[in-house]
This record gives sequence, structure tokens and C-alpha cells, in this order.
Amino acid sequence: MDRAISILESLADGPAELGVTQIGRRLGVHKATASRLMATLAEHGLVERNPATDKYRLGFGLVRLATAAAVGLDLVQQARPILELLARETGETVNLAVLDGFDVVNIDQITPSHLVVNVNWVGKRTPMHCTSNGKVLLAFLPETERRRMLRRPLRRMTERTIVDPHALQRELEQVRARGWAHTIEELEMGLNAVAAPVRRSDGVVVAALSVSGPAYRVTPDRIADLGAMTASAAARVSGRLGHVERGDSVD
Repeated sequence: MDRAISILESLADGPAELGVTQIGRRLGVHKATASRLMATLAEHGLVERNPATDKYRLGFGLVRLATAAAVGLDLVQQARPILELLARETGETVNLAVLDGFDVVNIDQITPSHLVVNVNWVGKRTPMHCTSNGKVLLAFLPETERRRMLRRPLRRMTERTIVDPHALQRELEQVRARGWAHTIEELEMGLNAVAAPVRRSDGVVVAALSVSGPAYRVTPDRIADLGAMTASAAARVSGRLGHVERGDSVD
């Protein structure tokens, strides 16, 4: 199985087609062994032979398997174990949110057992510009879409809310460079938060994972550490959705 998987990964990494001799050389096996492996994979439609070149390429059987896997990849289901772990590690409330029009909608929430929390954010809509998850979702939009969003007036929620679109643009640039966002009493006085992007297999940001808590616990001194922890957790969720970090490779 290890050899068969290595063959599929080699074909996926390119070149698009490989001959039996090349495959045998990559696996470090005799050409006859490589030929038998290719024949078995071909029987199941995972590879197919190009009659014009006598080389092999990935088969459409993989599309069927990928489609079946994608159907089962429910965002909340895949993220839940990691949200629960992050809530235990930080001791704070963790939310998963997606973009819906000009608003952010929270689709899951985990609260540590030791906390008594009166607000359940699931299903609630919040502004993009003054929430940490909203800033993440806004920051990683295509530039034309982001500029369109920022043409609307930015409502002031507290004295700390950023309502200047140019100032917000500068902060969003920092979010993209740093990999996570934060808010200090921008949505509500006394509430601070950090958030990081969740990506699907093609790298597109589909959700934001956030950690929030009262300002006396989520202090400015904790923001950087919480941001790093949240970014790490979001990357693990992304991995469960099939995203591979740029620069990573499969041997």
C-alpha cells in the first residue's frame, strides 16, 4: 500500500505522466514490480495508461473517491474537535464563523466547562469591521471584493471601533502578513478577541476561528500568544479540509 500511495503522489506532483521504468526508479523497485503495481491501480481506475505514450497518469477513479470524501467534509464536524481542544488550552470561548453578505455569522461555539457564559453567539450576525473573525474574512477576500465591502459606511460600535476605511485597510494588510487578527473592545467594551483563517483545499479562506473573552482575562499582553495558538488551530482545521500549507511537500 505504501508503494501504491507513493505512485499516486508521484503522479500528482508531476510530471502528469510517468513510465513504468521511471516509477520503478522512484520507488527503488524492479521494473516488473512497478508494472504489477500499475496494473493493479489501473484495474481500480486509480491510474490509466495513455496508449499514445505508453505512460501512466492519474485515473478518474480518484475523482469518485475525492467527491465522496468532499461530501463528508462538513466544516463544523471537521472543526469541532480542534475547537474543543483550543477552548481547553486557552480557557476562553472559541467560535467558528463564516461570511454571509456584509455580515459575519457564527456557526459553532465551544465554551470551557469552568466558564459561565450568558451569550451564545451561534447564529448571531456581527459586523465584519469590528470583530476579529470579520477582519480575517475581510482581509483574505479578493482585493476587488474587499474594496467593495469597505465602500459602505463603517458603523461605530464603541469608542475603539475603526471607522476610517483607510485605517482599516492598513490593519487588514497587517492581518494578512501576520496570519491572524485581533480586536480590543471594538465590538463591545470589555470584550477582546483574536481570530485566524480556515482554508479549504484550494487555499481559499472559508471560515474564521476565534478566541474571545473579557478584557480582564484576554489582556493585551496575551493577544500575541492567543493569536499564535488560534492560527495553529485554524491551520489544523484547514488540514482536515484538505489544505496543505505552501512549502509543504509529500515524499
